[in-house]
Amino acid sequence: MTPVGGRLLAFSDLHVGYPKNRAIVAALPPGEPGDWLLVAGDVGESFAGVEWALGELARRFDRVVWVPGNHELWTRRGDPVTARGEERYRMLVEACRGLGVLTPEDPYPVWDGPGGPATIVPLFLGYDYSFRPGGASTKEEGLAHAYETGVVCTDEQLLYPDPYPGRDDWCRARVSQTERRLAAELDPGLPVIFVNHYPLVREPTRLLRYPQFAQWCGTALTADWHLRFNASVVVYGHLHIPRVTRHDGVRFEEVSMGYPREWERRAQRFGTRQPRVPFQIMPPPPPCPSFPGIPEGIRG
Repeated sequence: MTPVGGRLLAFSDLHVGYPKNRAIVAALPPGEPGDWLLVAGDVGESFAGVEWALGELARRFDRVVWVPGNHELWTRRGDPVTARGEERYRMLVEACRGLGVLTPEDPYPVWDGPGGPATIVPLFLGYDYSFRPGGASTKEEGLAHAYETGVVCTDEQLLYPDPYPGRDDWCRARVSQTERRLAAELDPGLPVIFVNHYPLVREPTRLLRYPQFAQWCGTALTADWHLRFNASVVVYGHLHIPRVTRHDGVRFEEVSMGYPREWERRAQRFGTRQPRVPFQIMPPPPPCPSFPGIPEGIRG
């Protein structure tokens, strides 16, 4: 399906296990003709919740593209789907195909609407603990600091890397195979719109309240991908800090909705009752009202 109009929209971190967030997804109005939606992970914590939400979105937009976050890959008590690691990811991919939702395992679609053409590249890369806290020179030192300070990602209990020895091993394998695919399949004449759950560069994590959490936020192996692969936009989530920044001249869009306590605080600031999602990626949005004259800034 090639749009002749419409918009390229995006959001992430829907966390539909929270009733307020589930209600927002259930009430989301349909897109306009030609609208596509990028979903940058953390749709929900249960397999059924993820499948329900993506089904709702697939009925509202001409095309939906999904990448996994860490929460989709959790294996929790009480979830009837007990698959772990790579097996769980593959099951999510198959569920998406049944819904008509594109994944990182499918051919890269080309956005040919306003602001295009551009190749949309959904990524599943993970993290390798290379965004270490100050003073830590190894993964082990970084994790030790996290445990000492009590800031530890729930992934350490619920995200299994099977069949890989560790989450960092899984990440390195995904980065390697994705690099080969990008080199083989990308049209060098088209810019790229990357979609990943984590930022491809470390800079956005500098804003985290607890900097030791950055080690669960990506990998240094992708620090130059936005330049190497001619990215025009990088769409990501995970940080729950929706904003627009530029790195080496490339627009980076953090598109999280986040937990109710987070989006309710932002909604109050912007004088609304609901989070202002999804965000527009293409055509490029007008300047952010919070920062007149420039397109970068905090998003509602």
